[in-house]
Amino acid sequence: MPIITCIEDLRVLAERRVPRMFYDYADSGSYTESTYRANESDFSKIKLRQRVAVDMDNRTTKTKMIGEDVAMPVAIAPTGLTGMQHADGEILGAKAAEKFGVPFTLSTMSICSIEDVAEHTSKPFWFQLYVMRDREFSENVIDRAKDAGCSALVLTVDLQLLGQRHKDLKNGLSAPPKLTIPNMINMATKPRWGLGMLGTSRRTFRNIVGHAKGVDDISSLNSWANEQFDPQLNWKDLEWIKKRWGGKLILKGIIDPEDAKMALKVGADALIVSNHGGRQLDGALSSISALPAIIDAVGDKIEVHMDGGIRTGQDVLKAKALGAAGTYIGRAFLYGLGAMGEQGVTTALEIIQKELDITMALCGLRDVNDLSRDVLLMPDRWW
Repeated sequence: MPIITCIEDLRVLAERRVPRMFYDYADSGSYTESTYRANESDFSKIKLRQRVAVDMDNRTTKTKMIGEDVAMPVAIAPTGLTGMQHADGEILGAKAAEKFGVPFTLSTMSICSIEDVAEHTSKPFWFQLYVMRDREFSENVIDRAKDAGCSALVLTVDLQLLGQRHKDLKNGLSAPPKLTIPNMINMATKPRWGLGMLGTSRRTFRNIVGHAKGVDDISSLNSWANEQFDPQLNWKDLEWIKKRWGGKLILKGIIDPEDAKMALKVGADALIVSNHGGRQLDGALSSISALPAIIDAVGDKIEVHMDGGIRTGQDVLKAKALGAAGTYIGRAFLYGLGAMGEQGVTTALEIIQKELDITMALCGLRDVNDLSRDVLLMPDRWW
């Protein structure tokens, strides 16, 4: 087993252990992938102010996200096909998050169902909703999340149309996956992954199959999914979603201050500054460069979170110092999962927390809640 020191080590290991089509699905962006790359690289443009001769004892990374206690300002982001990175991936991720003390967000497009995850965890998790043309399905899945005790609904608002991801087309990613000769050869070189998949019955979108009208098996899933993302979704639709849900509502996919103001107007409890990991509009601002303007616009009226490009605890610190109440890890979590299952997710969280803790101390602070823009040296321009 190689020595794991950072998220990049987990990524390299995951790339070796996960079949190409599923690794590429997680580790890609739309079109030229410029926004995907900027999400990560723009963090490096923000520098840190090191302070010395400060008492660094008794440090804490504990804080709150939407009123819930968290071990650090990090949640696990909703990611589709997580159970194809590793068998029972959503269950393993949720268990690791629960033990660590951070929120886990289950995607509508998960392999393990809401009920699967609820059965294997004891604390409430969050559920992410895609609004489909089939509004009856959307209402039913909201009700299932309520029945499972989910404590927040994360509504994704930036996927009315799918951005094109070239790697998925080239790899033949679909439901079910196209078992081309190259794909079968590649899968044969991943015995650890294959044995895990043979040992589980969870190999399809279990939130959908058997729950959506006309989707009784995996063969009928692909055509349903391709037709269901609703291009007519608009701000008025959020009223019935909020009413149907009745609990804490987080809007994911806000990248412009005007949309942030709309999120505030519809009564969301929090918003996530996010460009869908660079998987939708290529050429959009990176999440971290969009964050300050949104904080300035609405940060004193609504809780602001962010995701996109977080690979280190320093990234978490920078987002928190700019005003984000919390951050989300998607790929960093998937790398850990693909590399080592539940232990890999725990390792990813441990790496990020340790980096956050040490960096915070070297910036002269002991409490993550005391972070402000004072610890940052900001670039004059982002581009």
